[in-house]
Parts: sequence; structure tokens; C-alpha cells
Amino acid sequence: MANKNKSIYLIPVMLCFFCMGFVDLVGIASNYVKEDLQLSDSVANVFPSLVFFWFLIFSVPTGMLMNKIGRKKTVLLSLVVTVVSLFIPLLGYSFGVMLVAFSLLGIGNALMQTSINPLAMLIIGDKNLASTLTFGQFVKAIASFMAPYLAMWGATQAMPSMGYDWRVLFVVYFVVGGLATALLWATPIVEEVRGQRREASSVASEFMDCLRLLGKPIVLLSFLAIMCHVGIDVGTNTTAPKLLMERVGMTLNDAAFATSLYFIFRTVGALTGSFFLRIMKTRWFFIISVVLMAVSMALMFGGQSKMMLYTAIALVGYGNSNIFSMAFSEALLSVPDKQNEVSGLMIMGLFGGTVFPLVMGLMSDAMGQAGAVAVMAVGVVYLFTFINKIKH
Repeated sequence: MANKNKSIYLIPVMLCFFCMGFVDLVGIASNYVKEDLQLSDSVANVFPSLVFFWFLIFSVPTGMLMNKIGRKKTVLLSLVVTVVSLFIPLLGYSFGVMLVAFSLLGIGNALMQTSINPLAMLIIGDKNLASTLTFGQFVKAIASFMAPYLAMWGATQAMPSMGYDWRVLFVVYFVVGGLATALLWATPIVEEVRGQRREASSVASEFMDCLRLLGKPIVLLSFLAIMCHVGIDVGTNTTAPKLLMERVGMTLNDAAFATSLYFIFRTVGALTGSFFLRIMKTRWFFIISVVLMAVSMALMFGGQSKMMLYTAIALVGYGNSNIFSMAFSEALLSVPDKQNEVSGLMIMGLFGGTVFPLVMGLMSDAMGQAGAVAVMAVGVVYLFTFINKIKH
């Protein structure tokens, strides 16, 4: 049952969605680390891949953890881990330090993305779930498109004596993360907690029962759709600046705008998507979104001018902005009695953010950024096949 005064309780939850967007700083950050430490594409792409690797490990256990301690406490734990990850780069700057920071950022985000959607559902109820989650993605996208601007400002305007340079974005997000933690902690949210102390064998059995949900076709296909969505998202996040540097000859500070452009259109897409999903069938909006992404892939693959590439980045930003919410809600509504477990499985699909960048890095080292675009295009092809599976 949804809590009373749900609109008030949604304020700290939406701030948590904003903190969830911190994970997208890895795209522009990996480009700056690549330049600072003189890394190849395949090595630099280890950073975004490492961030999303932890979704494979922690997503399903987080669904089980929610059953034991509740959704709110799980989100609070995710915020604490995220805040720690943002503090670490302020203490030092090396390949090893950034690996640790990005690992913790990925772990915190895996915990958060698994638990925040069920927490929002607890407050808002079943009605308009897709549009509510889409609005949350809109809030998340604000943090995502701010990251490149903060990094660019830090690289050109921040106080060098502080030693933060582009890393000033970690300072800003650290403060916001601390505020979100305090606000959610102070918010009373009533929920039922299933968990009791269980034997290890019982936990293992519950884990396997959770994984068996992938045997349901809609759950498996939604899982793969989310893998493709995140692979394209992280891939565009990291590849967009490289496309402009390779095709147009821009510097990294100038090309960093491409990442912001992507997230600006993701933000616009999420905001308008929350409206469109209330007035039209999800299936039709999904079709429009995937067609825009397909056009984008064609422009990115062959485009040689700044305007063509900017257009491609904007189209994929808008088209990809609502794929997650639509696929996630489709799976969640299809198995209403296992929502925590399904949430964990769907967030495990964010592991696509590990698979895609690794393959894209190898392809771009071999044949330029067109190779990376070709990998993303495979994900778009799969999303076309998912259209007929959307029933709600």
C-alpha cells in the first residue's frame, strides 16, 4: 500500500535518483584519466566496464537483502558506499586509486538501482509506475549531464592549488550525496520487512529461486533489453567525445560537450516520456524510441561533420532515455509477487555496461570509433526484436 503524503516522501527518493546519476560521470572521467595517464582505448574502457561489472555480482543479493532489512535501509546503504567512492579520488590520483573509486561507485550504484525502484513503487503504488520511474530517470539524467560540465569547469577554471582539476566534480557530488543520505534517513517510510535470520542453505536456495525467474521468457527478454540499453548508454557516454576528436579534430575539453549533449537529450526524453507514457501505449512509444536509435547509429557510423555527429548523439540520447523504464516495468508488472527479486535481476542487466565497453574498446583500437558504433548497433537490433514482447 502506498504511503500517505506520498508526494512529500517522493522528494528524498527523487534526490536519491539524482545520486544514482553519479555513476554516469565514469564516461567523461575515463576520458580525462585516459588523457592524463596516456592509456589506450581498450585500457581506458576498463573503468566503465569495472563500474558495471558489480551489477552482475551484487544485484540479485541486493534483492534478497531488501527482503531482510527493507528497501529504505538498502537505499541508505547504497548512498553511504557511493559517498565513500566520491571521497577517495580527492585523496589521491593514480590508476589504482581510480580503480578502487570506480569499483565502489559501481557497488553503491548496484545497491541503489536495485532498491530505489521498489522503494518508489512502495510510495506511489502500482498506478502509473512506468511514468513515475521515467520521471526518476529524468532526475537521474540531470546529474548525468552536469558531470561533463563540472569536469570541464574544473579542468579550466577550478583552483589548481586545491589539486582537484577536473576532479572537482567529485567534490560537488560528495556534498549532494551526503545531503541525500541525511534526508532519506530522516524520512519516515512504512514498509513490511519479510526477513528473518535464515540458514546458509536457505539463503542459497532463495538465490537460486531468484535466478530461476530468468526461466520466464518476459523476465529473460527484459533482462537482455536492459543489457542492451545500458551498453548503448555507457558506450555513447564514452564514445561520443572520441568520435568528435577522431572525425572533427576537437580537443577533449571541447569534445566533452558531446557527453553533456547526450544527457541533455536523455533528460528531455525522460521528462517528455513520463508524459507520453500516460497518454499512449508503451509499445508505440518503445517503437518510436528504437527507430530514433537506429537512425542515430547510421549517422554515427558514417557521419563526418560536427552537425551530423551532434544530431546522432541527440537522437540516441532521446531514444534511449525511456528504454530502461519500459523494460523494467514490463518485467516488474509481469511477476507482481516477486518484485524485489525481479528488480535484482533487472538491475543485474546493467552488466551490459561492462560487456559493451570492453568489446567496443577492442573494436575501436582495431578499426577506429566506427567499430565501437557497430557494437552498439547490435544492441539496437535486439531492441527491435523486443517490441512484440511489450504487453502493458
